[in-house]
Amino acid sequence: MRIATTLRILTVLLIAWPAAARALDPSAQRGETIARTNCARCHAIGRVGASPLADAPPFRELHRRYPVTDLAEALAEGITTGHPTMPEFRLDPDQAQALISYLQTLER
Repeated sequence: MRIATTLRILTVLLIAWPAAARALDPSAQRGETIARTNCARCHAIGRVGASPLADAPPFRELHRRYPVTDLAEALAEGITTGHPTMPEFRLDPDQAQALISYLQTLER
């Protein structure tokens, strides 16, 4: 009886562990919300899936092009480049850092 209970507990813990490991810190959570609100119309913002707009790179691949921390200034001043149909938008410094925090979670 005890072995069966122990096995059930271990099974639950092993199932829950990956979800806990993926939990985002508050800054990255804000960044994910910013990405979902402002970017998901064109970009794949998660770990899987294609971008809705073919010219818009998935966020999980941005770190392969350049360090995502290099985006801080551009996000705060207003990004005017990117894919051809990307609108210009500007984030305040805290929002820019939150978005970068989220992008960094996609590098793992």
